[in-house]
Amino acid sequence: MVLKKKKEMLVDTFVLDQQQLERLQSFADSEGQNLASLLLHCGMLTDGIQQIHYVKQILPLLQKMDTTSLHDPMVKSCIDILGAIFLSLEIKNPLKKVLSSTLNGLPESLLAEATHSIVGCLREELKNTDLSQYRKIMENLVSCVENTNIGRSSLSTLFKEALQFLQQSLPEIEAENRKLSGNLIAQTRLMHDLLMGIKVSMMLIQKIQTNIQDDLWKRPDSPIWKSMCGLLNCFTCLLNNEEYLQTIQSTAGLALILFLKTMFEPAENLPCLISNLLYGSLKSLNVPDWFVESCGSFCTSELSDSVILFVCHGALAMLDWRDGCMGHNGEKLLLDISSILLALSTRLKESNMAASLSRILAIWTNSALGALQSGSKNLNLAISGNSDTIRKTLDYVYAHWEHPLDAVRHQTKLIFKNVLQIHQATIKGSIVKLDPFFLALTESLLSLEWHVKGKYSSLGCLIECIGCDNVLEMDRTIPAQILGVMSDQTFAPYASDLLEIMFMNHKKHLTSVMDGEAWIDDWHETWVSPLLLILCDGNPEQATYITDYYLPKLLTCSPESLNYMIKILQTSAESSVGALGALMACLRTARAHGHLQFTEIMHSGLVSIGCIKQGLVHQHDKVRIDALGLLCESHRSTETILLEEMQLTKFFVRYNLNSQSPAVRQQICSLLKKLFCRIYESSQTIYRSQQMKPKDPVKQLKWNPLAILQEYKDFMSSLCDMLFGALFPGSSHPTRFTALTLLGIIAEIFPISEDQSQVLFQITQEVEPSRVQTLLHCFASTFEEVKILAFELLMKLHRALPYFQDPEKMQPLFQVAMQLSTSTKPYDCVTASYLLNFLIHQQGLFQVCLKNHLLLDTFQPANDASSHLVEKNTLAVIKSLLENLEGEILQAEKSLLQAAASFPMYGRVHCITGTLHQLPLNNLTLIPEWKQMVAKLILMSYKLSAVVSPVVQSSSPEGLIPMDTDSDTSERLQFILREIQPCDTNDYFTEPKLLEEHSELDRANEIPENICTETRDGEQQTCDVTAQMVLVCCWRSMKEISLLLGKLCQLLPLQAVPDPLDVLITEDQVKDIGEYFKHHLLKSRHRGAFELAYAGFVKLTEVFSRCDNENLHKLPQQWLYNVLEEIKSSDPTSKLCATRRSAGIPFYIQALLASEPKKGKTGLLKKTMKELIPLASPSDIPQSTIPQVHALNILRALFKDTRLGESIIPYVAEGMQAAILGFTSSVWAVRNSSTLLFSTLITRIFGVKRGKDENSKKNRMTGREFFTRFPNLYPFLLNKLEVVASTMDGESGKLKLHPSLFLLLLILGKLYPSPMDGTYSTLSMAPFIPFILKCGYSAVYRSREMAGRALVPFIMTNQVPQTVRSLLVGLPDCTDPCVRQNAVHGTLVQVFHLLQSYLESKHQTNSDFQQGLIDIISSVETKLWLANRQNPCLVTRAMYLDILVLLKNYIGKSRIKGAEFHRFWKEMATIVSNSELATGIPYSSAVPGLAQYLQSITKLLISMLSVTADPGFANHNLLETGKATEPCLSIAHLLHSDFCEVRLVVLEAALLWLKQMNRKHMTEGGEKGLLSLLSGLEEIFLRIAVKEKHPECFCKVLEVLYYMDLRNILLKTEDAIKISPQDFLHWVMNTAETSDSIEIQRVSLELASKLIIHLVQNWQEEIKSEMKRWIQIVIYCCEDEQQTDLRLAAADVLVNAAPFFMTNQNLLLGLSDTLLLWKCVIQLLQSEEQIVRDSAAGIITVALSQGNIFRKKEHDFRVINASMALDLTFSILCELLQQWKQTSAGIPVLLEWLLGKEDFRNLETSTLVENDYLFDKGQANFWAEKLTHARQLGEHVLRLIPVSHVSLCDQEKLQQLTRLASDQSRLVMQLLEEMAPVPEFSRSIEFTKLVIQRERISICLKILTLLDAGKQEGLTKEDY
Repeated sequence: MVLKKKKEMLVDTFVLDQQQLERLQSFADSEGQNLASLLLHCGMLTDGIQQIHYVKQILPLLQKMDTTSLHDPMVKSCIDILGAIFLSLEIKNPLKKVLSSTLNGLPESLLAEATHSIVGCLREELKNTDLSQYRKIMENLVSCVENTNIGRSSLSTLFKEALQFLQQSLPEIEAENRKLSGNLIAQTRLMHDLLMGIKVSMMLIQKIQTNIQDDLWKRPDSPIWKSMCGLLNCFTCLLNNEEYLQTIQSTAGLALILFLKTMFEPAENLPCLISNLLYGSLKSLNVPDWFVESCGSFCTSELSDSVILFVCHGALAMLDWRDGCMGHNGEKLLLDISSILLALSTRLKESNMAASLSRILAIWTNSALGALQSGSKNLNLAISGNSDTIRKTLDYVYAHWEHPLDAVRHQTKLIFKNVLQIHQATIKGSIVKLDPFFLALTESLLSLEWHVKGKYSSLGCLIECIGCDNVLEMDRTIPAQILGVMSDQTFAPYASDLLEIMFMNHKKHLTSVMDGEAWIDDWHETWVSPLLLILCDGNPEQATYITDYYLPKLLTCSPESLNYMIKILQTSAESSVGALGALMACLRTARAHGHLQFTEIMHSGLVSIGCIKQGLVHQHDKVRIDALGLLCESHRSTETILLEEMQLTKFFVRYNLNSQSPAVRQQICSLLKKLFCRIYESSQTIYRSQQMKPKDPVKQLKWNPLAILQEYKDFMSSLCDMLFGALFPGSSHPTRFTALTLLGIIAEIFPISEDQSQVLFQITQEVEPSRVQTLLHCFASTFEEVKILAFELLMKLHRALPYFQDPEKMQPLFQVAMQLSTSTKPYDCVTASYLLNFLIHQQGLFQVCLKNHLLLDTFQPANDASSHLVEKNTLAVIKSLLENLEGEILQAEKSLLQAAASFPMYGRVHCITGTLHQLPLNNLTLIPEWKQMVAKLILMSYKLSAVVSPVVQSSSPEGLIPMDTDSDTSERLQFILREIQPCDTNDYFTEPKLLEEHSELDRANEIPENICTETRDGEQQTCDVTAQMVLVCCWRSMKEISLLLGKLCQLLPLQAVPDPLDVLITEDQVKDIGEYFKHHLLKSRHRGAFELAYAGFVKLTEVFSRCDNENLHKLPQQWLYNVLEEIKSSDPTSKLCATRRSAGIPFYIQALLASEPKKGKTGLLKKTMKELIPLASPSDIPQSTIPQVHALNILRALFKDTRLGESIIPYVAEGMQAAILGFTSSVWAVRNSSTLLFSTLITRIFGVKRGKDENSKKNRMTGREFFTRFPNLYPFLLNKLEVVASTMDGESGKLKLHPSLFLLLLILGKLYPSPMDGTYSTLSMAPFIPFILKCGYSAVYRSREMAGRALVPFIMTNQVPQTVRSLLVGLPDCTDPCVRQNAVHGTLVQVFHLLQSYLESKHQTNSDFQQGLIDIISSVETKLWLANRQNPCLVTRAMYLDILVLLKNYIGKSRIKGAEFHRFWKEMATIVSNSELATGIPYSSAVPGLAQYLQSITKLLISMLSVTADPGFANHNLLETGKATEPCLSIAHLLHSDFCEVRLVVLEAALLWLKQMNRKHMTEGGEKGLLSLLSGLEEIFLRIAVKEKHPECFCKVLEVLYYMDLRNILLKTEDAIKISPQDFLHWVMNTAETSDSIEIQRVSLELASKLIIHLVQNWQEEIKSEMKRWIQIVIYCCEDEQQTDLRLAAADVLVNAAPFFMTNQNLLLGLSDTLLLWKCVIQLLQSEEQIVRDSAAGIITVALSQGNIFRKKEHDFRVINASMALDLTFSILCELLQQWKQTSAGIPVLLEWLLGKEDFRNLETSTLVENDYLFDKGQANFWAEKLTHARQLGEHVLRLIPVSHVSLCDQEKLQQLTRLASDQSRLVMQLLEEMAPVPEFSRSIEFTKLVIQRERISICLKILTLLDAGKQEGLTKEDY
């Protein structure tokens, strides 16, 4: 809901010529009442809207006249003039439409006169031979045809002349278009004229020719016939010309068929003619002579694909396919067109052609539906669902339903929908549900994975056809499955659309078969229950997308379901945290869509205020946003805002401004904007209602509008107070961003108005001078977002505030802006730019500039009243900056080092560019001054570039300055410095500079040039200059120069201007700038320099593409051709950079291609790709590899460029071939560039990878889709794979790694099988399989793995069992003399991945799958020797064991029973019992594959133990029968294994078992089974823990101990490790303190905390020292410098410890230690990581849950965010101090926290080191706000004072604090006074620190004063 201004309608007026004026004046009457007077007055008007008003009066005036008056000469003259006016107006002019309506409504007696008038005017126009007037004439013909009956009558008379005009004009326009080749703008204009001409021709034939009854025009000698033949010839030429716009070709195809349809006889043979034409079998002997003369090229030459496509389009669109009008020939043509279109789909790959083809194929399906109405049996059979035509059409759908083009996807959906309707039409009378075609299609679609986007739309179409109930019968879990997909935003829209179709269809079905409301329970069970389950228990993202996409549709379908949902959610909210979020989401959606009013919530008690408050401060962002949405969103824009809503909104704002998530901030601002708009609209409604008389006095008494308006005003005022208050010093970036955004929204919705009568609120009333200062201080923020928002807000306010009218206040701001513009900190110049941009709009700036003596020798425009304020100030500021900059450039030419250290020049240029953005370019008055200024700026840019460009153009721009004084280093640097030395006298490039502080007296006489000095405050200081500083100075200067020149280029007028003197920048200057960009883009080596030069160059090329100047227009094309030639001829001596990914060359070419019109023929792109693809591919002719490297790098950049969109897709296949072939090069540079290109193409084809799963199907596609989109890759990949496979000679055992193997397998592994794949023999996947199998024999392990993954897409799911069996049969037997282990391993890897895919695939539980699994197990059993000792290779044994584990896990998880599985289980038990685990491991750790084997055999044993522990498992005794329970195979024995791999697997299993036992839903039988596995292992775990040296194993065993029962553990410490529980605690804490591993520190901290709590509860001895040590460890882990995982562990520890130590009524730790833990909580709640803050907030939740301790105030919160938790922390702590009766001792500690430990004594002398580390921000926390913390703490301590009784001891502490605070206060004030003017800009960091500390001290002193006063006077609580 956004307030929008209505657009004003602009109407061009008509002007009467002299003759018309004289005629009207002669007929006008003296009273001005007749028609002539009306028309005369209308013609004299200058406003088009008024002319429309008068024209509308003509018809009523004529209707009042009698018959005699209508034949008056005056009326005839007026009608003539009206006709002339009608034809003189532009076609889009609203006046023309009004005149058309007037002419249509003329009395019948005047129609002939009006027609005669139009005919006369049109006849004269049609004789016109001026090409520039052709478009106007064509538009008049269109107006006559479309708008008026008179016009159509006129054209019937002029039909011959109109056709002759078109026959003459179209060839002339075509010839003119050829003449202007290269001038894209003029050509585009002419092409649109051609398009208009074709359309007019078609309109004449369709609407005018049919009215001509005479058939004489069909005679060959007839002028009309000749004109039509001429036009037919013209259409043929246009259709065959590929240079024209596609719309012209397409429309020419339509016109061609329309004319043939009109001219060809007999009509029944026309389909045969078109069919022969499409197949290229048209012979001139079989067609009429007129056709040969007009369309002879169709008979003699082969038609291009585009011509065939558009002829098909014409036939489908122009022929009548309904009811079999064209007979058998028409049916044959229909089928022929289908075959042709499907064949074209494999060849036409350009995006626009692919979109056209999909649209035409959709038209074909519509035509087929129409043709079926004839009832033809042959046609029914030919296009039924089981026909070859429909099958191929469906294959097209499956290959294109995930096409990257939206248009193609949309048309694909229409095609599928029409195909279903076609089949439905062919089976009329049959039961759809039982139809085999629909059944098979439904099963196929349901068997697809849900990550296939095409599945959703297709399934939706199918459901609309067969009904949702039939689909649900097949699988009732479909709704839950679809909802599960909605955790991914990519699929959420598709899923919600499908669900909407399903539940609406299901509702329709249920209501038709059930009576009354009986249907709703079944409907709720199907659609609402799964929704509520996910909203309550699903992940937050999933809930977000469901409520955004699905819930509104569900409530719209069934509003009555809302109460049902709320009732369930309210019940669940008490036990489930997620239910509250679901409740808020439902309420918000219901209110936003008008199903619920907020008054209903309040009055009916539907939800309590406390519940909404909980939602507003909930920990999850989604819940908070939904709760706010409930308050802000309403179906009615004028709904009155309740007081409760306003209070809740302020409550939300208080705790939610500081949100780190940009998305959340955006939503907060968007929702509050809706609320503000509603307040504004509601107030306006109230104002309007007040102006009306009250109709109902009773209602008037109940409803007090003035009170409501006052509430609104108070609310907005208090909200502004909160928002301005949030801009305090040190406030975080999120807080400032949100506050400034909201203030800007308020200023926009409640604009400044002089009329106060109906103004509810104006933000200017809330802006005091201090708040203006606050807004200005925001310019000093390091975040530019904040600067922008503050600037925009100030620009809205500054005119209404007197603060800005004082020049004295501008003086220091201007001075500091000039200082910052030359700062060495890059962000300072941005601050300066915003300050200057703001000052430019102020009245007194020019006087400030004069006062600073900066413009004494320049212009004096102060007395020029015509000059604009902003323009005058902008010119003054730029002159000031330029004057300083020119002097600095002169100094930089002498010493670049001094410039980099003292006055880097980029800041000045940045400020100049920024000020130009404020300039009103369309309204300049000081043209001469600006023209001179532009010339100076361009010259300055060139000079500055000459100084800094040698650095960024050197071969090594980084690190050019030695960082030490080593003379050897200096000598080695001499070569580099000489290398980069251009034609430059800068001594920096001739000798190294050794710069350091001069602290020794004997160095006082050194040469001054070797020292960089600067003078500040009258003292000369030396500076350290680093390489980084020099480089930053140079590349940023280049960046700013580029942006400035790009901005200046935009001053070039796009069209010719009458006075060349008014042009600010000349054509020659623009050309020079272009040459500058070209030079630097091709020569720069530093990425920062050429990336920003590219940004400026793009602006330049955009200007060229839009300007009328032909010389400039062709420049990009010339530059492109030149650089391509230079690249082709480049060699090692070339100046083009061949390293650094060709540096700026790809950017240069990208910018040139960006100048090409997006909707054109992309000729430059085609030319570029035509040149680069051959260059990038290997050549048989020996040549330099540098052009190939450049080509590969440029191709990579072009394929990455999103602006090229789908235009680049046709070249993907060739690019992929070049990348793969490049891998075979012997040159590293070529291989490297090929790698980068290949990576880019993989992303371009399969999409950006958004997850960590390498094998995720989200970034994959089916083989059919891949090879359909890139058919050229099919033979290429097959051929290359064959070559690669031929090198896999496993028998030799030699390592042969083909360079392309990795790439080929990677591509093939990205494909996946689909049940929807067709059976095209030309694109069959089968030929790849043998070669992939052979690649599995590679001697390289990684290659074998990739071959295994790559095989999966080529095997259909139902073929997996057979393929696995054949692979296993091919494995050797144990008796074979020679076993090739690489081949064995490769085969086993392939079997493993096939089985993994098979067992994870979506399938039905049917007998086929069960039998397939049995067959697989039988085959596996035949080769079990590979898993035994008979197989000497440990790698293959491990792989075979992994297969066994995979099968066993599936069987155990599915609990499949049967004799075959029982036998298989026994054999696995035998393998384990005979393995080395049972008999001992005779190998050393160095044996290849040993670690892998041990892990696999241990996993097999563990998995068998896990399954046997399951009470539902029937074969508990199998391990005993297999003798697998020997002591060597026990868990205890395995834990003592010498091999860490074995121990790690066992420990991970034990940890998993323990976690399963701790789960709430664990069954008693399952818990007993797991206990039996772990019983008696406590001593072993203790011994391992003490002795374990392997870090991972040690961490796992500590974690195991943490999850075990500590009672059992501590009972065994004496026996197991000979130490007491206390010593064991010491050992754990020692581990936490000394370990280098974060993970071990985390686990040991958690274990130590658990031990401490246990010992405190159950141990009799005191452990005070241990507790203090534990506290110190916790404090250490909470520090900001620690890793996130460690602080998370500390937060979890504090959550668990809170009930025992922190909120216990007994101070077990003592006050000081307890407060230390609370201080840790406060520190964690201010952590920068949200996950840490959220975890720490759990401590407050625990504290609030202890109802027996805390009084129930407003603290009825369960899950809260960190901001609220921090406030509650202080509240709880103060309440605890009262309960502990420790307020006297606690207040001094809290005041110490408040005061902090900042040391400001050395602040005035400290020097920052940012010169050495320009961008190092150190340990910054961008979330914590010290003043928020201090204010909240101070507020709660103040409330504590009345109940405090300070003891004498504590009084001394308070006195010490008073002295300390007073001393600090004096120091801070002194430091602030000593700072320079406006220190908030010049020394913003130090100033902010001091201001924060000043307020903290102030709060502390206030509390201390009150404490002292209370002690002396005995103040009560009311006094505070």
